[in-house]
Amino acid sequence: MDGLTAQSCPSCGTANVPSGAPVAPAYIYSIGRIEPRFPRPSIEKEFAQAIARSDTKGLTDRKALHSVLSKPENRYLVRQMCWVMCIGGLDTYILFPRDPSDLHLLVETMRANPGGRDLDVVIGVKGPMAPADLCNGLMVPVVGFDQIYSFDRDGLIDAIPKAERAAKDFRAVAEELFDRIMQITDNAGSSDEHRALNYLALRYHAVYARAAEALAQNSSLSAVEVKPSPLSGVRKIVDVVFSYTNRTTDVTEKSFVRVDVSEEFPYLVAKLSPYYDR
Repeated sequence: MDGLTAQSCPSCGTANVPSGAPVAPAYIYSIGRIEPRFPRPSIEKEFAQAIARSDTKGLTDRKALHSVLSKPENRYLVRQMCWVMCIGGLDTYILFPRDPSDLHLLVETMRANPGGRDLDVVIGVKGPMAPADLCNGLMVPVVGFDQIYSFDRDGLIDAIPKAERAAKDFRAVAEELFDRIMQITDNAGSSDEHRALNYLALRYHAVYARAAEALAQNSSLSAVEVKPSPLSGVRKIVDVVFSYTNRTTDVTEKSFVRVDVSEEFPYLVAKLSPYYDR
C-alpha cells in the first residue's frame, strides 16, 4: 500500500456487513501525540536524499524533518510517511486525511521544539485494522481525520477564565481535572462516553470553574460518570456527571452537563447544572 491517502481506507467508519446494509460511522475524538514514522526502508532512504538536497545545517533532526516535509516539492514524502496517533504512550491509530488537501495538518503537528506537555487532537472516522504492509506491521485501526489541532497543556490551562469563587490554586485544580479525564481507563476517544469527556475537557471551561469552586468549599472531585440521557431518542445524548464530596461532612453534590454525540462533532445540549439521582 503506497501511502496514507483517502484511497487507503475506503471503508473507514464501516463494519463488515452485507452490501447495502446501513452502517453507523464510528467516530473518534481523541487526545494524544502524533508521531511520523517511516513505513519502509525505501521511504527512509528517499527522505535521506531529500535531506541531502536541502539546507539543514545546524538543525536538529526534528527541525530538519519538519523543514524537509514542509516544502511543497516534498509533499510526496508526507503521503508516503506513516502517521501514528499515540495515546497514553501506546500506538493507537494510523492517520490519513479524508481530504488530501489536509496533508499539511499532519506536518504542522511536528513541533520544532517538542515538549513533554504537547498534545494533539484528532477528530475523524475510525475504519478497519490496518493491513500489515501499511505501517511496518503495526496492527491498529486506521482513522480518516477531518480535523487536527495541537496545543500544549500550559496554554490550555492559561486560556481557561478563572471563576470568581475559584480556589486560589486554580491551575492545580484545572490540571488535576484534565488529568482525571485523560487517565480514565481506555480513553482512546472512540466511545460516545470518551468523546463527550474529551470534548468537554477541551471546549467547555465551566467544568474547570466548577471544580475550583468545589475545592474552595472544601470539596474534591470524587467521581466522573457518563450516562445515557433521558432525552436520547433519535439523537445520541449523554449526561456527564461530576461528583464533589465535602471533606468534612462527606456529603456529595453532583453537577452535570448534557452533550450530543450523535455525529462526528459533539456539541453542548445543556449547560452545567445541579444533578439529582433519579
